[in-house]
Amino acid sequence: MRSEEIIIADSSPLIGLARIGRLGLLPQLARRIVVPRAVHVEVTAAKAAAPGAAEVAALPWLEVLEADPAAVAPLLILVGRGEAEAIALAQRELSAVLLMDDLRARKLADRLGLRRMGTVALLGRAKREGLIPKLKPALDALVANEIFISQHLMDSALREVGE
Repeated sequence: MRSEEIIIADSSPLIGLARIGRLGLLPQLARRIVVPRAVHVEVTAAKAAAPGAAEVAALPWLEVLEADPAAVAPLLILVGRGEAEAIALAQRELSAVLLMDDLRARKLADRLGLRRMGTVALLGRAKREGLIPKLKPALDALVANEIFISQHLMDSALREVGE
């Protein structure tokens, strides 16, 4: 069941999901998965040998879109290029959900009234929708792959899905 129309992803969730073999959840949760050009370059070309780069580069369902430079420019004062382009695309696609983990970018998205979720919330949604049997192994896999998740967030997410 696809609960979202569009997910606009930043780099860290893509990398984290690739590292644990869960990129395939994205098209199960949304009709369209979009990344801004800067995120695609950052994940696939800038660090081509990095974990997740080849997996993301090979995704046939991933749409790479250009963000409006005029919309991106003022956002660059507060966040990096990938986050700024993702936010700019979300401002254009109001039905979109931003998939981002960066704290500063999440706060900016909140201030702009944009919908957003992080990797942990996405995995929690996948668990609730029956796409993964358990959340804890996915969270443990992220941590084992050097993706930081605070103990508070982990405990909260597990409580929310009844684990």
